[in-house]
This record gives sequence, C-alpha cells and structure tokens, in this order.
Amino acid sequence: MISKISIDKVYETARLEEVIGDFVQLKKSGSNFKGLSPFTDERSPSFMVSPVKQIWKDFSSGKGGNVVAFLMEHEHFTYPEAIKYLAKKYNIEVEETEQSNEQKEQASERESMYLVSEFAQTHFKEMLWESELGKAIGLSYFKERGFTDETIKKFELGYCLDQWDGFTTAALDKGYKLEYLSKTGLTIVKEDPNNPNGSRKFDRFKGRVMFPIHSLSGRVLGFGGRILTNDKKAAKYLNSPESEIYHKSKVLYGIYHAKQSIAKEDNCYLVEGYTDVIQFAQRGIDNVVSSSGTALTPEQIRLINRLTKNITVLFDGDAAGLRASLRGIDLILEQGMNVRVCTFPEGEDPDSFAKNNELDDVMSYLNDNSKDFIQFKASLLVKEADNDPIKRADTVRDIVNSISKIPDRIQKEIYIQECAQIMNISEAVLFNTLAQIGKKEDKNVQAQQKEEQKAFDVVRNTNEEKQEKVDVQYLLERKIIESLMLYGNHKEEFEDLVLKENDAGDLVLEPEISEIKVYEKIYLDLQEDEIELANEDFRKMYAKLIEALNEKEEFSITMFVNSLEQEMANQISSILMEEERYVLHDWERKEIFPKSKEIGVAQLVSETILTLRCFLIKKRMSTLQNTTEDATRDNREVLEEIMNYIQLNKLLNKKLNRVLS
Repeated sequence: MISKISIDKVYETARLEEVIGDFVQLKKSGSNFKGLSPFTDERSPSFMVSPVKQIWKDFSSGKGGNVVAFLMEHEHFTYPEAIKYLAKKYNIEVEETEQSNEQKEQASERESMYLVSEFAQTHFKEMLWESELGKAIGLSYFKERGFTDETIKKFELGYCLDQWDGFTTAALDKGYKLEYLSKTGLTIVKEDPNNPNGSRKFDRFKGRVMFPIHSLSGRVLGFGGRILTNDKKAAKYLNSPESEIYHKSKVLYGIYHAKQSIAKEDNCYLVEGYTDVIQFAQRGIDNVVSSSGTALTPEQIRLINRLTKNITVLFDGDAAGLRASLRGIDLILEQGMNVRVCTFPEGEDPDSFAKNNELDDVMSYLNDNSKDFIQFKASLLVKEADNDPIKRADTVRDIVNSISKIPDRIQKEIYIQECAQIMNISEAVLFNTLAQIGKKEDKNVQAQQKEEQKAFDVVRNTNEEKQEKVDVQYLLERKIIESLMLYGNHKEEFEDLVLKENDAGDLVLEPEISEIKVYEKIYLDLQEDEIELANEDFRKMYAKLIEALNEKEEFSITMFVNSLEQEMANQISSILMEEERYVLHDWERKEIFPKSKEIGVAQLVSETILTLRCFLIKKRMSTLQNTTEDATRDNREVLEEIMNYIQLNKLLNKKLNRVLS
C-alpha cells in the first residue's frame, strides 16, 4: 500500500501535459494542447489536454480523466503502478508497505504476468553480471558487439543460463506461479509421460542472451533471445509468444528509450534488429526503433504516428530485404505519414555502420543518402527492369500503386509529378493509371460499403431520433455540475426573485440582491424548490461537490478530480472538456437557451437554474393536464393549479427575457 503522503506528492508534482507528451505528440491549441487519439485510429486530432485543469479528454473514444487515469487506460496500469510510474518519472520517493501473500494472490492476471516479466528481467540481468557463466558467455558476447557497460545497463540486457530449468526453478522459489510463467512464455510446460499427474518444465530461452521488450511506458512485455551456439536446429533469434500482455504486431523494440528523441527530432529511424537500435543509441542517435525482425504492421506505424509524422527506413544492401521492405513503405503511406529510405553500402548494416563510424559521419551519411520513397522505389525497380519495356511498365504501375495509398490528394499530385519526371512518362498517363487503381479498389469495397451503409443508416436514424428528443433536463443538470466545478467558490452578487402576492392578489416576482458563493446559491435554490437532480450520476457528483466546496475554503479542480473514482473522474472530465469539442446548434428550437460565459458567472448560474425551473414547471403542467382525465380528482382544483403554474412560468420567462409562444 502506498502512503497518502506519497500519493499527494505525486499528484502535486506530476504535470499532465508532460506525462501524456511521452506517449502522444501534443501541439498547442489556445490554452490547451491537442493531438491524435492514442486509443483509436484517427487522422484528425480529437485528443485534448488541459494544463490548467490537469485533465484530458479523448473525444473519439469518450475516455478522459486525470494523469493517473491516462496511465491506467493507456498502459493498463493498476492504480499503484501508475503512482509508482509517476514517482519514478519525477524522482519522488514512495513510502509503501509490502504486499501480503493474500494481496499478491488477488492481483489480476495481467498484473501477475507483468510481475513475472519484471522478475525475469531482473533475474537475467543478475545472471549476466553476477554469475561466472553469464560473464564468460553473455557479457563477453555483448562486449564483442562493441556495447559498453553503460549501454548494456541502459537497455537492461541479460543472459539466461544454459540449464533446462534454471530460471523456472528460481521463479518458483520466489513464489511466482507456474501458470503465469507459462502464459508469458518464459517457461514451456509439457506433460510428463512418466508421471500422468505431473509436468515437465523447461526454460524457453536457455543459453540465450536476452533483450527485454518494453512498452511505451517502460513495462516489460516480453523478450527476444539470441542463441550463441552453432546449433542449426535452433532459431538464431527467439521471441516471447503472443500473450495477454505481449502482442508483437503492436510493439516496437526501443520505443521506450526513443520516444522523447523521436518527438524532439520529429523523425523516427526504423531498423530491423535489436542490435541496430542499440548500436545507434550508443553512437548518440536515440530516435531509432525496430520491428524486431517481423513484418511491419499498421499498429506499429500508428505507434510512431503518435510521436511524429516522419519515418526514415534504414536497410542494408541486401536485395531480397529491400524488396520485402517495399510492402512496409506502402503501409506507412496508407497511414498518411512521410517516408524516406536510406540504404547502407554493400556489406554494411545499421549496426556495423554505426559501430565503425563517428556520430558526425553517420549523421552526414543519413542526411545525404536518405531518399524520398519515389526516388528509392524507382531506382530499385528500374535496375530490375533494365531495358525490358514490360518490366518498366510494371515498375511504373507499382510506383503509382504506392502513390494511391496516400490519403492526402495534394501529396498524391506532387508525387505523380515527381514520378513522371523520374520515369520520363507523361503525367496524364500516370493520373489515368491512378484513377484506374482507384476504381478497382472502389469495386472491391462496394459490397462491404453497402453492408456498412445499412448499419450506418440504422445508427443515423437512431441518432436523429435522439437529437429530436434531446434530454433538456440532462443538459441543464450537466451545466449545474459544470458551474459548481468552475465557479463553485466564487463569491457573486445574485438577484434573487422572491414570489409575492400583490395588492390585487396576483403572484409577482420581486428582486432581492445578495452576495454569496455560487455553490451556496445553487444549493439554496434547489433546496428551496425541493429540486433533486434526476440523473443518478449527477446526483452523486452534486453531493460530492457540495461537500467538498463546503469543507474547503480553497477548492482545486485537480485535487477534486484526483479524489474521485475513475468512472466519475471520467464523467467530470467530459463535462469540463466538452466545450473544446463543439458547440451545440439549434438549442433554442429545443427550448434550451445556452448563455456565453462572458455574460458573467452570476447571470449564467441564475439563468441555468431559472431555465431548469421553467422546464420542471412545464413538465408538471403536462402531468396535471393528464390527470384531468382522472375522474377521482376535482378538475376545477387541477385547472386552478395549472393556471397558477402558467402564471409562474410566464413570470420566470419574463425574467429570462423570453417570449412564450
């Protein structure tokens, strides 16, 4: 358990925009920041961060909250893990008590798998640095690759002893369950033919040097292991299998160490292997990640897209590898990103080139030899085509096909012009080819679009019905919660309307001026009219807000949101950030009369409450009109009550400067 003092210190120190900036490329937007949603696939930013309120809102997924909520949503942290992550980031010492065995058993499956992976990382590091075999075999290998002690420790490299179950036994002795060792793939469990009730356990990575694979936040998701013997039956590199926490198609090796540099340099170098990343980082180029030998996926590209729009793909001179790389380039273009390609001299790869050259020389080479993807693809395919007209035509078609992947029309046209110049062919022909490709793709998706359209029509019709049936009371109650959050502790002059009977016996509203806090005004007015918020969530928020505002002289939105459970914090964030997304139109037709905040807090609050009262009066009148059909009630009595409500409604609307139809 983490002490409250430590938690409070973390909340006081952590800056939301800094934390989220490690995962999402944020750009200034007025007093806020905006960026692409890290939870959905989008090309237009709908993710908003408010440094003043210390809350965020993702309008594409509906998620929102404070800094801890972001880490819990994005990194699947538990609450304590999120606090510890922030404490580590801001160098805050965490006071905590050790978890009991019972608490460990209650941990979720995902958390248990993370704990097992973290133990494995620590164990492999210890074997590398402290065991004789680890130093003689594993450490020697890394030294031969040219890695310094500092680099080895930075990337937390390790070694798994060449024993059948050395790691597994160590983990079981420490109390980690075989179930999670198996689910993470660290241990292979097989039936024991000699013991039907027993099992045989093997270390998956025995005799391999270990490369831990981290998430964007630094959590250990899985491992890559390289064998050091010449066993032809064993794979040279072996990765952790797919699991609840490790999905290789969604992970990039080195992203944790590279993320800040990628955002700062506004470019990401993409390489193939672990050692390419490490050697570049050791040379001083940190904005490098690897797809870890697997084919590049859209999910991996979108991971980079959160940090930059620019990717430079680095390849060695191997022709087969270059051919395969072209598919990855098309995927990058589909995501609307800018891609350049750089190949190294024959016999060199990113690892060896960085190892054998100084930083200035490496950077000069990258800058001088990075080609636009059109130039790269043309030069590569033209060599293959040689003087064969048919192959040359196929090459042109291949390049145009890549251009067709680009979502931006202006970029498409520029690339067509460039391709025409390089390939010495007319732009008109290329544009016609591009149009043909587009038509073909359209035909392939027409059937799917029809099905999607049917589903869309159903959703649209449902939404239209909902729009016509706007819940006025919900919106007004939402505005009350927003007013309490933003202005609850403000002291304002309110013009209260007191209902009195004049000499003629008519009901009139007479003004009285009083200076009180906003939350007191709202509380007293709702209490006087015996109004209870209809929405259950708003009722809970209202109670917590009134309590907090009444107890504390200084009310902090940040501290209040931090004190709430995640679901309520998300709802509060939605309320506070909604205005950043859009302004609702045509409210007056639906008898909703929003007021700009420039009119003044007192007027805004007063008119919100008055509008709610008018709405509830109309609702009550409608109910009474229905009761006139009830023979058990005196219709004259009901009609008299209705007339009183009509008169009161007119008075309230007069105060609101509205003309009733």
